Amino acid sequence: MTETLSLDAKVKQALDSMPYANTLAIRPILMGEDLTFVLPYSPDIIGNPMLKALHGGAIGAFLETAAIVGLGIVGDTLALPKPIGINIDYLRRGHPKDTYARAVISRLGSRVANVRVKAWQDSVRTPIAILHGNFLITKPQKK
Repeated sequence: MTETLSLDAKVKQALDSMPYANTLAIRPILMGEDLTFVLPYSPDIIGNPMLKALHGGAIGAFLETAAIVGLGIVGDTLALPKPIGINIDYLRRGHPKDTYARAVISRLGSRVANVRVKAWQDSVRTPIAILHGNFLITKPQKK
């Protein structure tokens, strides 16, 4: 008998299984009906102390986490998706404040999914970075 998990439980389970998500203290929130992820500001994620800019690696890990968890909670997957190819466009400097991200699944095939994740701070209309990625997904075999 398979137990169906709620959306909150699926998101928590996925985030708990990713050590760097815990290290970055990434947390989910609902904004309207959209699942949004928050990267809380911490001095530990500053990459350039002169500019007080967030580290690109922290932003990249945050975007990848949002993509993986966003995909992992959709449909019947056996394990969290694995990145095949990721491109990140860094559009502007990340200021020392909370950062938000939302994943949009462009295509969900039987083996590969295409995802776009946008990260912003002040307004969703002015993203600081955008991830475009292809991920390998593992679905249960049909009997």
